[in-house]
Amino acid sequence: MKLLRVGKVGAERPALLDEAGVLRDLSGLVPDVDGALLADDAALARVRAAAAAGDLPVLDATGLRVGPPVARIGKVVCIGLNYHDHARETGAATPEEPIIFMKAPDTVVGPDDTVLVPRGSVKTDWEVELAVVIGRTARYLETDEQALAAVAGYTVAHDVSERAFQIERGGQWDKGKNCETFNPLGPWLVTADDVPDPQALGVRLWVNGELKQDGTTAEQIFPVAEVVRYVSQFMTLYPGDVINTGTPAGVAMGQPEPKPYLRAGDVVELEIDGLGRQRQELRSA
Repeated sequence: MKLLRVGKVGAERPALLDEAGVLRDLSGLVPDVDGALLADDAALARVRAAAAAGDLPVLDATGLRVGPPVARIGKVVCIGLNYHDHARETGAATPEEPIIFMKAPDTVVGPDDTVLVPRGSVKTDWEVELAVVIGRTARYLETDEQALAAVAGYTVAHDVSERAFQIERGGQWDKGKNCETFNPLGPWLVTADDVPDPQALGVRLWVNGELKQDGTTAEQIFPVAEVVRYVSQFMTLYPGDVINTGTPAGVAMGQPEPKPYLRAGDVVELEIDGLGRQRQELRSA
């Protein structure tokens, strides 16, 4: 299933994109797409049955904003340097264990919402990422099978980053990762049963129409199952939590001087096979 949330900021309603590409209203069936829904097998079964029966009302998608596909996200966990080609382009050693950092949930915006270039920024960068959405409480998972069983589904994330804030201003990476609007998410949450192999997805990003990233999740150093299992050793994952699993090669930081960092007026588009496409225009904060 492709679950999403549509409407004005703060007033999104739950929806479903059916197999014919028709937008359907879920608000009469479930209150929202959030951790509570993703952990409720019975509610998800009702949604599937209604979708299969064609009983859900049609929504007019014309001019309708698409919001983040998950409401009330508890935390956004991110994995750094998780692609072999990205580690090579930045000159970094291949990590022996996953590198974990966090983004605040309030960085999450819709897939086509405006991204704000922070005041004083000179190195705002792009990163297309496969995002994992958790559907079961997960702590101290022992096997890859347990880890994948905890996954509700997948979506597209844009891990926007300010490299000067991240690397040159002292402390951890958080300064360059938590600026407002720095985590567009969506358009859809595709349930795990419709993503047979999360390690076989093409990942692409364009800036002003020029292809910058063209990778595959097969290049991940730590695959999805290992990432979820590993993270659960250090924190409890709850339904609705999000894990951004890293970006392939092609970011601005890895390119020759002068590096083509983002500026106000740029347009970024990104997509992952089967998970939909995002488009953001950048503006000054």
